Amino acid sequence: MTRPKVLISDSMSSQAAAIFEERGVEVVQSSKLSEAELFEMIADFDGLAIRSSTNVTAELLEHAKNLKVVGRAGIGVDNVDVPACTKRGIVVMNTPLGNAITTAEHAMAM
Repeated sequence: MTRPKVLISDSMSSQAAAIFEERGVEVVQSSKLSEAELFEMIADFDGLAIRSSTNVTAELLEHAKNLKVVGRAGIGVDNVDVPACTKRGIVVMNTPLGNAITTAEHAMAM
């Protein structure tokens, strides 16, 4: 059985990759990809981990033959074409509480 493969296409903490790897997931970190580079690479991946720099469009999904999940490290999914993902059976998730500690720290500093 082959291990699932996730592309982290935006800058993230090294802990993100470690969490995937601890669970047996193969991880490729490649931030600052051009759209053409992302289109070329995405076919090999089961998962895509993004922040706000990567746009998940219907055009990208045409190249993502194996993609099963898009994980957005952050609150919104404005940069993800959720209906196009849903149409292809791709799960979209985010981390709505991911900024809670930072927000609290900023509030206390004020």
